[in-house]
Amino acid sequence: MTTSSTTYERQSSSNNPQTTRTTTGELQPVDDVLEYVKTYAIHNPGTTAAWCFGIGFIVGWKLKPW
Repeated sequence: MTTSSTTYERQSSSNNPQTTRTTTGELQPVDDVLEYVKTYAIHNPGTTAAWCFGIGFIVGWKLKPW
């Protein structure tokens, strides 16, 4: 039985150097989450739009201006 090891490398855009990890290996969880959400939104625009609509509906319902 053989096992395969898959390495997932982080894709960083050349025009946004802030999303790359520092050379010391420090973790940047906020930047990682934002990058993941942006990538997910690019690949799944319909699902992202539905979530935004749902969250906006609930927040708007709770913040009734009238």
